[in-house]
Amino acid sequence: MFKWAKWHDTAIKEIISPNGRIKCQFTLKDNRIFYTISKDEKPIIRPSNLGLSLCGEEPFQNGLRLIRTTRRIHDETFNMPWGEESQIRDHYEEAAFYLSESEKSHRIFTVRFRVFDEGVAFRYEIPPQPKFQRITIKDEQTEFKLDLNTTAWKIPAYQPDRYEYNYEKTLVYDLAHPVHTPLTMRTPNGFYLAIHEAALYDYGSMTLVLDNNYALKSDITPLSDGTRAHVNLPFKTPWRVIMIADSCLELTTNRMIYALNDPPKSDFSWVKPLKFIGIWWAMYVGEWTWAPGERHGATTAHAKEYIDAAVRLGISGLLIEGWNDGWEGNWLENGVNNKFTTTTPDFNLEEVANYAKAKGVEIVGHHETVGFVDNYEQQLDDAYNYYAVNDVHYIKTGYAGSMMVINGRREFHHSQLGVNHYQKTLELAAKKHICLDIHEPIKGTGIERTFPNLLSREGARGQEYEGGALLPSHACYLPYTRLLSGGMDYTSGILDITNNVKRISTTIARQLAYFVTIYSGMAMAADRPFIYEERFPDAFNFIRNVPVNFAKTIPLAGEVGEYYVVARKDRDSENWYIGGVTDENSRSVHINLSFLDDGVYRAKLYCDSPDAHYRENPFGINISEKHVGRSDILDIYLAPGGGFAIELIRQ
Repeated sequence: MFKWAKWHDTAIKEIISPNGRIKCQFTLKDNRIFYTISKDEKPIIRPSNLGLSLCGEEPFQNGLRLIRTTRRIHDETFNMPWGEESQIRDHYEEAAFYLSESEKSHRIFTVRFRVFDEGVAFRYEIPPQPKFQRITIKDEQTEFKLDLNTTAWKIPAYQPDRYEYNYEKTLVYDLAHPVHTPLTMRTPNGFYLAIHEAALYDYGSMTLVLDNNYALKSDITPLSDGTRAHVNLPFKTPWRVIMIADSCLELTTNRMIYALNDPPKSDFSWVKPLKFIGIWWAMYVGEWTWAPGERHGATTAHAKEYIDAAVRLGISGLLIEGWNDGWEGNWLENGVNNKFTTTTPDFNLEEVANYAKAKGVEIVGHHETVGFVDNYEQQLDDAYNYYAVNDVHYIKTGYAGSMMVINGRREFHHSQLGVNHYQKTLELAAKKHICLDIHEPIKGTGIERTFPNLLSREGARGQEYEGGALLPSHACYLPYTRLLSGGMDYTSGILDITNNVKRISTTIARQLAYFVTIYSGMAMAADRPFIYEERFPDAFNFIRNVPVNFAKTIPLAGEVGEYYVVARKDRDSENWYIGGVTDENSRSVHINLSFLDDGVYRAKLYCDSPDAHYRENPFGINISEKHVGRSDILDIYLAPGGGFAIELIRQ
């Protein structure tokens, strides 16, 4: 439904979601523009400013008049080639408001709104202007004015470790410094929200800061010159997205950011999700090194050993880190010296790639740039060709520095220049039929729909922070926060829990659960092969069997930062997989299996034992089998810092 009202000098247009519950009002008052959002007649976003500030120009904010309005209703279901759902419904009411300045230069721009059953999105669209074809964005005036008593779960922005911080619970009123999106919140009237963005291209990433009007304001990551973006016209900003849900569980299946991105413009049928092991964790626990020497990990001999292990384990891929020239000395400071087509003397890429191909194992290449983008881009074409000619179809990239070096300047990873660099690598990879897993990335904004070869990202604290910097609650925050922006390479499946160098704060069963609770299109079974084969072959069966591509996802139980239980249906069979994790507290959950189809399923359960504990007895696990159907309820115990995994095989 679309309504229009005019009261004196105030014009109001109302857009209503297809189910009638969410209402967005666009208001032109005193020649300025505002918007509000409510659900079930309860306020969510109070009157909030809209507008853009430009360098050398008056802002797109004052002296405005509405010259035209268009509206449409859109409803389609599109296919995702991989991911947590095989199909996503794209159903919204759209209104575009064409605005012009009433005086001076008569510049024009558009604010476009889309109202879904799951939330609201809007963006600014700027056509070419009579006097200029390029603009510099000084700031955005976009506000999200919420009740200050709204609860928020946040990580800080503009910090050296990018997105890699522990989540903290606070009130919007206390958000004194910029925070990253998605910013998940719970309003005093009971709704769950997440403010984020979609289709981020050629623009700085949006952070949020509490302004002097006590409203959350869009704070675009600046460039080193202090501006936010330099853009050619016509230009469309990323979508500003407000996800809205009745519960935190409902929020976890919000797919708006994918719907707000374009479908692929070329053939990506060659893209395949992947499960892989890696020459990686052995370096973290000190057995091998990234740098050449007596304990060098990425040797031809070690690679072949791991390829053979991948075949025995039934795993499709192998990541190899530390194979190239540049890991000597302090690699975090010397990243400018990295060479991406020169191997160490004890590694032969062609020989390893041919060996892997003969064994049916995909190689995952590795490019650690340490943020020295200038050095990387000088070699980019040659580096990707080097992999392509050796039939390497997957690359894990890394940007571990606290800042990027671009055009000789230090820039934020999340600035316009950083965003453009990540996009450049993705598009080049697509041309070479290469899939990417980006570490230290730009956050997900749904562009995987347009570029399905972006199979995974990091973008939060993963398990390399184990050994003291992660608490069990961390993985209970992720489904409600970071994972709203897409899949994450959490480097799951580390079963050598009590290693003296990297002690892990989980139980064995919890490590299995991660393959269900934390989705990734490139899923790493991160531990060393001998741990799986010699110490935990029974537990490893779940890691071997769990898919990396799902048809349907159904959250079953949870609370933000406390616990999370989810069921996912395999895309290539009738089997289901359930995973659950808890914080430092034990709990029991009751799983109603009514989501299953009719028939009998053989359930294989990997559960914490009654005496399991992430510190005192992390190896306590019970593995059992039983037959179940959709009328059954499973009672599952989760130990402190524990979890569980269930495989349901259709009989």
